[in-house]
Amino acid sequence: MKGPGRSTSRLSMLAEAESRPDDFRPAANWENLRLRSGLLRRVRDFFHQRGFLEVETPILSADTVVDRHLDPFFLAPDGALAQPGNPSRGRRLWLQTSPEFAMKRLLADGGEAIYQVTRAFRQDERGPLHNPEFTLVEWYRVGDGTKEGMTRLSDLAEVLLDRGPAERTSYREAFERHAGIDPHTADAETLAAVAQKHQIEAPAGLRADDRDGWLDLLMAERVGPSLGHEHPVIVYDYPAGQAALARVRPDEPPVAERFELFCAGIELANGYHELVDADELRRRNTEANRLRRADGKGPLPEASRLLAAMEAGLPDSTGVALGFDRVVMLAAGAESLDEVIAFPSERA
Repeated sequence: MKGPGRSTSRLSMLAEAESRPDDFRPAANWENLRLRSGLLRRVRDFFHQRGFLEVETPILSADTVVDRHLDPFFLAPDGALAQPGNPSRGRRLWLQTSPEFAMKRLLADGGEAIYQVTRAFRQDERGPLHNPEFTLVEWYRVGDGTKEGMTRLSDLAEVLLDRGPAERTSYREAFERHAGIDPHTADAETLAAVAQKHQIEAPAGLRADDRDGWLDLLMAERVGPSLGHEHPVIVYDYPAGQAALARVRPDEPPVAERFELFCAGIELANGYHELVDADELRRRNTEANRLRRADGKGPLPEASRLLAAMEAGLPDSTGVALGFDRVVMLAAGAESLDEVIAFPSERA
């Protein structure tokens, strides 16, 4: 799944706020709202100048990405907003955690360079860097590989943040520099020991043998916060177990052709050289649901129109999703998304 902030340490905080007489007012001030509008214009100008077509895809869909950590909202047949795993009958429509599936369907039908600015929704994400409803900028270009995808992401970040071009470092180099281990060879016990050394508290439910879970934790709490303080940094070549919907390159060890942008210690974007193999997507969906069940979560629907699009012929492409609210937050010098969103969840 694309989009920033996918980690086992995502904040789930802030109980429902008490209503106050001034809750009708926006949380963001007008200076930040004007800044946000200007950055949106820059986004659209950037892609227009490079020949991208702006598209719109459904926010409500019968399909949803099957991801271990991301929990989508859905509408039950009676129209009530419900949670995954609750029993209901009839057709469910899922609020999209990103527009990924629908945009890839456009690629399979002849789209070449497309982008959109859209709302996305994720449960249990609330804190300084999270709001359940947020804005994504997502784009795809046929023919691009990882190198081209990283270059375009760096160019856009430079236009929006004016902090210079992004440096590039491999996932291995980032972990060796900031955690003192090789993430491709360290076992779960070693990763847990590193977390303990740095006084990182493991979230409830993180199993001792969950290697990818410990990698997620160290990235979220140790490695990621150390990145991008002088210039933005793009991290690439993630472990194969962190591939999501990216291709896996048969190196030794195999690596996912996935990359992420960090600035001031904050993850801003997530990109893939896109998986095109329908059978491999089926396998990953099944595995993700197995892990969801082990985590005590309900499974997500594994069948989708994306599988049909892949079987029809999904072209070689690279796609990226950028967390726009976080970009605005950094540009404004703010400390919380609430300062750059008109009406965060408590005021929605």
